[in-house]
Amino acid sequence: MTTNSSLASASGLRPGPCDIHINSFLAHLRGKGYANRTLRKKRSVVVPFVRWIVKKRLAVSDLNEFHLSAFVKRSPGRKKARIGFEMSALRLFLRYLRAEAVVPTPPPALREGDLARRYVDYLRKERGLARNSILVYAPFIRDFISYASPKTLDAGIIQDFLLDRIRNRSSEYTRLLSVALRSFFRFLYLYGETAIDFSFSVPTVRKWSQAQVTPFLSPDEVERVLSGTDRSTPCGRRDHAILLLLARLGLRAGEVAALELDDILWRSGEIVTRGKGRVQDRLPLLADIGEALALYLSKDRGASVSRQVFLRMYAPRAGLAGPAAVGHVVRYAFARVGLRRQGRGAAHLFRHSIATRMIRHGASIAEISEILRHRSMGSTQIYTKVDFESLRSVARPWPGGAR
Repeated sequence: MTTNSSLASASGLRPGPCDIHINSFLAHLRGKGYANRTLRKKRSVVVPFVRWIVKKRLAVSDLNEFHLSAFVKRSPGRKKARIGFEMSALRLFLRYLRAEAVVPTPPPALREGDLARRYVDYLRKERGLARNSILVYAPFIRDFISYASPKTLDAGIIQDFLLDRIRNRSSEYTRLLSVALRSFFRFLYLYGETAIDFSFSVPTVRKWSQAQVTPFLSPDEVERVLSGTDRSTPCGRRDHAILLLLARLGLRAGEVAALELDDILWRSGEIVTRGKGRVQDRLPLLADIGEALALYLSKDRGASVSRQVFLRMYAPRAGLAGPAAVGHVVRYAFARVGLRRQGRGAAHLFRHSIATRMIRHGASIAEISEILRHRSMGSTQIYTKVDFESLRSVARPWPGGAR
């Protein structure tokens, strides 16, 4: 590998302020398990960035996200994919410099705004929202805070913001935005940031309850997905264990991603799940699930500082990022067997399939609600629409007879 000093001299520049950290950064990534090919790609971004720093006469201690953005946008007409890759590599480099105390870490108030941080803490600690829900709400609120100050808030500002943001957007985006804003305005009023509860100024978005039949997989389709996983590879064995948890126990994608080693109680034959609202439940460790987990843990998972059961297959060997990673596993499994996903939430189709199978075998709504761990019986009632045979017995004949 080229020495740090020669990186700058090759371009006729003096050694840059970050040159001495390039090798240590790459060594850090190598220790995390990154492949040599990946290291070369990241080096191809970091070295030009260091040279750019020299040209701009920037102090190392002043580096921040603004400089990363300025560097990747230095030339117009560049491909978005390349810009995205460079930003990812440079964020990793900046994170390393901050961890090594080369670049000071900004306080939380400067990173995302004190008000936004307090709101996120409120959602997490007092409202008990799941991590995935917070990830949905927070960007809307940061966008609004940059648009208007709570000190000058009124109904007109809220209306202008909504009309500007929902233009050419889907009804689901509009609904989520309105829900997030109402929650934020209730927070502001509760903590004395506003004298008026502006949540009433945000109109509701109509969403018809049970407007469609809930999509589901037939038992044959579920078995096709499970048997279509290539269990001769480490990735296939991991994915098979994930799919079994979804298909047999009806776990949510977030619950699978959050599952930790201590949650598997081998002696008692149980699994502890962390559901919505920080609720913990114990579910039976079925034989095929236990075998799949034991095989993956003993043969493929390997050592990691993460306590999560399921790890990424590539460096860094950390736990799955969240529900989206589990959804990706499911979509890939569907593609392997030629199944086309219906509706939103690929992983959730397995929960729908369990409920559908139960109700068609005579299970009550209360029993399905208990199995799926619903907090509200209304969440379970959507499955009454898939009991087509029972619905036929109460359906009235169509006017006009056979026509």
